[in-house]
Amino acid sequence: MTTTAITRPAAARIAGVGYLAIFVLAIGANFFVRNPLVVAGDPAATMANIAGNETAFRFGIGAFAAIAVIDILIAWALHVLLRPTGERRSLLAAWLRLGYSVVFAVAVGFMYLALKTAIGSQRFAGLGDGGRAAVTALAMDGFDIVWLIGLVVFGLHLIVVGRIITVSSIGPRVLGILLAVAGGAYIVDTFAHILYADYAAVADIMLMIVMVPSMIAEMWFALWLLVRAPRHARTQADDTAPVAVDA
Repeated sequence: MTTTAITRPAAARIAGVGYLAIFVLAIGANFFVRNPLVVAGDPAATMANIAGNETAFRFGIGAFAAIAVIDILIAWALHVLLRPTGERRSLLAAWLRLGYSVVFAVAVGFMYLALKTAIGSQRFAGLGDGGRAAVTALAMDGFDIVWLIGLVVFGLHLIVVGRIITVSSIGPRVLGILLAVAGGAYIVDTFAHILYADYAAVADIMLMIVMVPSMIAEMWFALWLLVRAPRHARTQADDTAPVAVDA
């Protein structure tokens, strides 16, 4: 077993680059694959769209799978960066992000099931077109709800990270508050999906409640990780002794 070392400035940059990669992958997978192909309330159209755009849908699955892996890397990098502010809080933030990654990976599995059903895998040949369409739509519903449940865990992660930034001198207090607000918005939106019978009636409002704080906070967080966090970490005494990592 060899031992390598990672400095806190390097960890901050790794997390920042990971965030930017997730932004790109999520935009591509959501707005160019999932959203155009999935037709709410029309399983037959959803199945036909997925089957007719198999390559694009596979790229969407691959992008989401990559996001799950990148989130694991970000969890590790943030722990290295934030550990001097408190070992237990930093570990909690890391474990929550890892938990989200696992749940999201399960959600991506439902998306793959939708693909196999839509293209007529032999395992579903006996269902007929109507049955396959129903299973395809159900699988995509499974993807959505599992992802939403994962966002509760991700929201808790943001709240913990926001708390760390707010009570320490590692970053701007306002950034920490915004991250915590964004985390709370994710949690509220998930429970609104589950508990509100007519979510569509409030969907636009909830979209704004989630998008505004999350986009501002997480984009700012990514830029801070790339630009300001490395400079701040470089001034800390513990950075003179890089963190040892077994590899």
